[in-house]
Amino acid sequence: MRIMQLQLQTNSYRSAGQILSNNPLLREVEEILLGQHFDFSALSRSQFNQTLGELFKNHGWQHIPSPFHEPVNPMAAIELTKQHIGLEIGFRHISLLGHNLLKFQLSSSHHWDKIDVGIFIVTTKKFQKQIYHHYRHNWTGAMNFEKADRYLRHFKTHLQLPIYLVGIDVA
Repeated sequence: MRIMQLQLQTNSYRSAGQILSNNPLLREVEEILLGQHFDFSALSRSQFNQTLGELFKNHGWQHIPSPFHEPVNPMAAIELTKQHIGLEIGFRHISLLGHNLLKFQLSSSHHWDKIDVGIFIVTTKKFQKQIYHHYRHNWTGAMNFEKADRYLRHFKTHLQLPIYLVGIDVA
C-alpha cells in the first residue's frame, strides 16, 4: 500500500472561517480528514465518500431526517450535521455542485436541521490526478476544490449561509 501524505486547502465565504475559528468541531473535521491512513488503492470515489461519512458518524455527526412522515429526497438534505454545523462531502459529478451548495442555503431555513455554517469537503485537481496516476481511479468529472471555489466566489451574494470550503490535497 502506497501512503499518500494529505494536506488541506481551505477557503471561507461569508466569514465561515471566523465563525469556526474557535470551534473545536473544525479541528475535529481536520483530524478526521488528516488523521487517517486511507488505502487509496482500494478506494473508489463512492467508497471514499462512504468511508468519510462513516468516520464522521463515528465522531457524532449525524443525518437528521425530516420530522414529517413523508419520504424525503436524500439528495435534498444536508449529508451530516453536528451542533448547528452542516457538512457535505462533494465527490459526486460536477453537474451537482450548484445543487450541493444550495442544500446549505435551503437547510439553514428549515427548523428540523437548522445550521448556522456549512462545511463543504471536496478534493483538489492535484489529488484527483495523483489518484488516477498511482491507482487508476477515475475522478473525471468529479467536483473539485478549484471549481467549488469559483462557484462560491460567483454566488456568494446569493448564498446567505457562511460556507467553509475544504479541499483534500496531496502534500
